[in-house]
Amino acid sequence: MATILIDADACPVVNETIRISKTFGYRCILICDTTHEIHREGAETVIVSKGADAVDFVLVNRVQKGDIVVTQDYGLAAMVLAKRGHPIDQNGRWYTNDNIDQLLYARHKAQKVRMAGGRLRGPKKRSKESDLKFVKSLTELCEKLSAS
Repeated sequence: MATILIDADACPVVNETIRISKTFGYRCILICDTTHEIHREGAETVIVSKGADAVDFVLVNRVQKGDIVVTQDYGLAAMVLAKRGHPIDQNGRWYTNDNIDQLLYARHKAQKVRMAGGRLRGPKKRSKESDLKFVKSLTELCEKLSAS
């Protein structure tokens, strides 16, 4: 059975992901730390100790080939790709071998700007359109994987 794992700390599309996982008969696992404890009907919850990247390490150790991972973390997405999983962000962007290097490079450049005292714009306020785009994209990913 395919699984959808959610990097659930601050994930805005938990409910949408659970609903889609039920539609496709996928197991759904929320992974969060003790400061972001989330429980939802229709999903298992794994709670890990608070700590830098603690959720990421547990998630990457659980992901199997063909699993879907919902995350906004580029580093975690790269590790999921290495394990032949299918990472997607909260806005519906699929992370792929074709775009992950560019995303990691952009993250690196942004870190350098911040370390030098610079400031960058934060993300736009989440909209209903963002949720609909995510639902459409995750549904398409599930359909693609179900057909293979």
